[in-house]
Amino acid sequence: MEILITGGAGFVGSHLAERLLQDGHEVTIVDDLSNGRQRWCPTGAAFVTRDLTTQSAIDDVITPDIDLVFHLASRKAVNDDNPRDQFRENTEMTYELVESILEAGVPEFAFTSTSTVYGEAPRPTPEDFAPLEPISSYGASKLACEGILSTAAHSHELTVYNFRFANIVGPRLRGAVIPDFIEKLRDDPESMTILGNGLQEKSYMHIDDCIDAMLHVCEHANEPMATYNLGTRTTTSVDRIADIVADEMGVDPDYEYTGGDRGWTGDVPKMRLSIEKLKSLGWTPSLESDQAVRSSTRELLDEL
Repeated sequence: MEILITGGAGFVGSHLAERLLQDGHEVTIVDDLSNGRQRWCPTGAAFVTRDLTTQSAIDDVITPDIDLVFHLASRKAVNDDNPRDQFRENTEMTYELVESILEAGVPEFAFTSTSTVYGEAPRPTPEDFAPLEPISSYGASKLACEGILSTAAHSHELTVYNFRFANIVGPRLRGAVIPDFIEKLRDDPESMTILGNGLQEKSYMHIDDCIDAMLHVCEHANEPMATYNLGTRTTTSVDRIADIVADEMGVDPDYEYTGGDRGWTGDVPKMRLSIEKLKSLGWTPSLESDQAVRSSTRELLDEL
């Protein structure tokens, strides 16, 4: 297949590109390098630098030869300094991309959404939970993108695979709790400040499992708008992550807390996605949350 990945120079995108090339597909990466690194792009993938919020910039990239588009590019920070621009850019990228692929006749589209579209929902949260009430601009932008894609899927001959991610961890992860703790403990192995009260508890999924799950859904799902949670059945607290990172680094720091039940405005303190729909499609993760965190800590300690 000929596959295009937006945001393919980022954490998830670069791992996805590697896997697709290993499976024998032709891969083109489109990225503005605001989040990613060109050195993460695997050899064998074509690379194009573009601003995806401008349709004319991608007209020559979206061609009838493309079989599948993975749309991973977005402004990802839940506590973005400019939430209005974040919402606008994320929705504009998706809308412009959808218009281009519909015009070119691309048959399949995969989108990386987020667990934050659910807001503070009961746990475990299934895909058909309602009402969806995100509490961050990031979650709101992803939910709006889902609406754009649902319209395209049900009004045109387009199959959409919509992935609602838990916390994905592994090599190349940046700007998240595990690499943050590693950097803090390298600077000061005696003490560490933890955002919130340390009791925030979420699911963590290893990047290898994430890529496996995405490709499994693309191969086996058959709904026009195929929405699947990607996560694990277990959760891990921020305190537990701190303990795992400290253990792997061989240090025993004192913890200090900024206070409150969440790390920042828009943070969902407790999150666990139901993955029963994914299981019914014939796939389950190989690592649970604690295992994913420990494996990722070891990988990031070697990398950073």
